[in-house]
Amino acid sequence: MSQAPTTSGAPAEAPPSRTKYAVMAAVVVAMLLASLDSLILGTAMPTIVGELGGLDHLSWVASAYMLATAVSTPVWGKLGDMYGRKGVFIASIGIFLLGSVVAGLAQSMGQLIGFRVLQGLGGGGLMVGALSIIGELVTPRERGKFQAMASAVMGAAMVGGPLAGGFLTDHFSWRACFYLNVPLGLAALVTIVVALHVPKRRSEARIDFLGAALLAAVITSLVLITTWAGTRYDWASPVILALAVVAVAGFALLIRVERRVAAPMLPLGVFRSANFSWANALAFLFGFVMVAAMTFLPIYQQTVQGASATSAGVLMLPLLLSMVGVNMLTGQLISKQGDFRRYAVIGGALLLAGVVLLSFMDTGTSRLTTGVYMTVFGAGIGFLMQVTLSVAMESVEMKDLGVASSTITLTRTIGGSFGVSLAGIVFSRRLTEGMSGASGEAPDGAAGGHARLSADGLTQLPDRLREMYERAVSDGVHQVFLAILAIAAAALLSACFIKPRPQPPAVAAPAPDDRKLAAG
Repeated sequence: MSQAPTTSGAPAEAPPSRTKYAVMAAVVVAMLLASLDSLILGTAMPTIVGELGGLDHLSWVASAYMLATAVSTPVWGKLGDMYGRKGVFIASIGIFLLGSVVAGLAQSMGQLIGFRVLQGLGGGGLMVGALSIIGELVTPRERGKFQAMASAVMGAAMVGGPLAGGFLTDHFSWRACFYLNVPLGLAALVTIVVALHVPKRRSEARIDFLGAALLAAVITSLVLITTWAGTRYDWASPVILALAVVAVAGFALLIRVERRVAAPMLPLGVFRSANFSWANALAFLFGFVMVAAMTFLPIYQQTVQGASATSAGVLMLPLLLSMVGVNMLTGQLISKQGDFRRYAVIGGALLLAGVVLLSFMDTGTSRLTTGVYMTVFGAGIGFLMQVTLSVAMESVEMKDLGVASSTITLTRTIGGSFGVSLAGIVFSRRLTEGMSGASGEAPDGAAGGHARLSADGLTQLPDRLREMYERAVSDGVHQVFLAILAIAAAALLSACFIKPRPQPPAVAAPAPDDRKLAAG
């Protein structure tokens, strides 16, 4: 298959500029809501547990949302391809808002977890629907800047989510973390209903329910493995081994089923494009590195550098600003120059360099030095986030835009799940070893593998014990970055296989049927 863009059919007839930007703003708001809700509750969880109880099920408040989002993402993408982006996107916003309202009304931990599942089912459609609408509304030449804007929103959510959650919880209530979605979501919903005009579709093919069920089983198994393995269960435990069997067997059956059905949930034909396949491999690898690093950098800053939870978020700004700035610049450059490989390789090299620099951090590293290291690392993320999305969406036909955007989002999500799980095992083991001689002096749990003392808690420790703990955390973070070094190197290698894209072809005029539908 040629590596030139294979997009068949033109984008929907362009609406007036003002209307188009209103639609894009609504799309970005929807993406912001989906990204924020995977992170915003972290700082609110102690308050939630204090009010609702259910400490044993604490992790499921976040895991339920993440799992429902991951499982529903490819389904929403395929439904948009089959039945039209507008109606499917509106449905996902509606489900997300309903989930937000009822989650804010939850009276028990069990209710909250159940409502988070509902919210996650809608959230999976927000991200993929937004990316697909961008792909359908704008030409390949314009697409880069809008995709960069969308990726910048994701980066802002990574840093701003915990800060927003803490602020709302301290000044209002943890329930405000959910109610915040309502006015923003309604504004996006109204804008999409009124201003978005894209071709309507009605597929005669039957929905691939078996493929959807198998895909959900595979994704669920993988997410649960990365969530539970090494924490709740040993890697060799019967539960983890059973999940691994389900994942492997489910994947084999999925391939067999998808080759036979008329409208597969995951069209295997898209992987005939080498660029599409390598983009997904790259998304998995850099997602692995990105989430692992962004999970343990705040721990290092709070424990070793003495930052508070709020200031640790501020200290992540060099990474965020670098990522956002480079992301937006890369979108413009790709649109103008049409060269995927160049920016993929630059991004892979910067990602690897950033991991190497961050692995040098120790108890004496200053905040300024850490900020410089994070800037390099963030630039690599910015390049790769933009390149992988652009390659995926321009390597498929227009009818498969939903599949392309959902697949690249899903592979990055699964990569991040593996990254944070495996990095957590490395960190916990090193922290336990570093504190092994302090069990008689440390407060409850401080010598354990999952201890995370706040800056205030550290000041209450004896000097010798505090220094031991800081050194153990520093060594643990050091080991994390050494562990993901090989993954970053693999990402750079994968980037070298991305093929350059020629200049985007001139966009043909819409067919008469599509023009009529777009106008309506």
